[in-house]
Amino acid sequence: MKVYNSLSRREEPFAPERGGEVRMYTCGPTVYNFAHIGNFRAYVFEDVLRRTLEFNGWKVKQVQNLTDVDDKTIRGANAAGVPLQEYTKPYKEAFFADLKTLNVEPAEVYPAATDHIPEMIELVRRLVDAGVAYRSDDGSVYFSVVKFPGYGKLAHIDFENQRTGARCAADEYDKENVGDFALWKAWEESDGPVGWDSPWGRGRPGWHIECSAMSMKYLGETFDLHTGGIDNLFPHHENEIAQAEAATGKPFVRTWMHCAHLRVNGEKMSKSAGNFFTLRDLLEKGWTGREIRYVLAGAHYRQGLNFAFSALEDARKSLARVDTCVAALEARAAGAAPGAAPEFAASALEAFSAAVNDDLNTPRAYAALFNLVRSANAAMETLRPQDAAAALAAFARMDSVLGFVQSGKSAAGGGEAVPPGVAALLEERARARAEKNWAESDRLRDAIAAAGWAVKDSKTGQAVSKIRPQG
Repeated sequence: MKVYNSLSRREEPFAPERGGEVRMYTCGPTVYNFAHIGNFRAYVFEDVLRRTLEFNGWKVKQVQNLTDVDDKTIRGANAAGVPLQEYTKPYKEAFFADLKTLNVEPAEVYPAATDHIPEMIELVRRLVDAGVAYRSDDGSVYFSVVKFPGYGKLAHIDFENQRTGARCAADEYDKENVGDFALWKAWEESDGPVGWDSPWGRGRPGWHIECSAMSMKYLGETFDLHTGGIDNLFPHHENEIAQAEAATGKPFVRTWMHCAHLRVNGEKMSKSAGNFFTLRDLLEKGWTGREIRYVLAGAHYRQGLNFAFSALEDARKSLARVDTCVAALEARAAGAAPGAAPEFAASALEAFSAAVNDDLNTPRAYAALFNLVRSANAAMETLRPQDAAAALAAFARMDSVLGFVQSGKSAAGGGEAVPPGVAALLEERARARAEKNWAESDRLRDAIAAAGWAVKDSKTGQAVSKIRPQG
């Protein structure tokens, strides 16, 4: 398996440091609002990465944080006049519900920042004792970037001539604001009831120290993989490295991976532009988590993704093709055990494996999936049951990474196998509906009924069931 390491800026062979287990940290949500589809672009990328690691036979220990104390969450809680935990709770619950909708595999640990304040205080203390952090006049503690010679190695920018000596008190800032950053922020009146006691006075942790402390608690002082969106590379991930390595004297993370931005209809997503969508916004418009996942995973993670409703329409058509093929294979297999894979299935799976192991090349992986669909459809009438079962096994193997190949039986409804002829009519009808050819859709509905099957339309697509004789 090869991946692009943001630290070295090149593709490198990947294998875990400790035998068969990959230790991976993925930046999770700041729970001050519902996550938007730009966030989920990163979470789906990380899920495809996790699944690919498992595809290669490795066990994964994934830690994904929940940032439930920072500038945004404190502002939101105080504006709402409720305790911080009460304010963030519904957004945490919504995040987990959204992950389930998108069929994202759960991480092993979801540490919340507010549950790990002692670990953060201890890490700050180590940095103060090491002489790379200092207490300001107001009681805040800052990291001195000039005292960490490696600062800037992830962003690949020489900050020596850009350091102004200024302090960055805000949790988030741009690289133009390079300066010492807050590890511990002294309590201010605007913090309201939010605060914890520390050796430097009452306050709360800076955003960056949270991830360093929680990742090392669960994964060790050096671990295999750290991922996130490209917008987190600097300053957040740069600061994580500085904090961890200045405290331990050890390399923090072996491989860093970042996904590119998501745009909507070619524009930056924003509420003012009217193109800002949460997952529930799209569900309310009639799209499914499966279709949304298909779009989010379809572009290479290091390339910008242009999200458009036309892409969701294309996803619906494409998934209908997959469902129809899988349903026909299930009918052909009739419960048989898989035999040796037919050549077309073996070659498609080989191409799929090569694609995902080449820095998660999902466009090529999708091409392998649809080559399997085309080849299976072409061979359908001559496939023996054991061959059809082997082709289904190839689909299942691909789906262990992609996470959206729906069972043909569940598409059919009632667990009954759909005959290949009916499956072909269903594929034609899905295409007609996608093209808004309602007359052709109705004609095909009648043809399906004449073959003994009733079809119903829903937000998730077509569902068919065997027509039972009356009486």
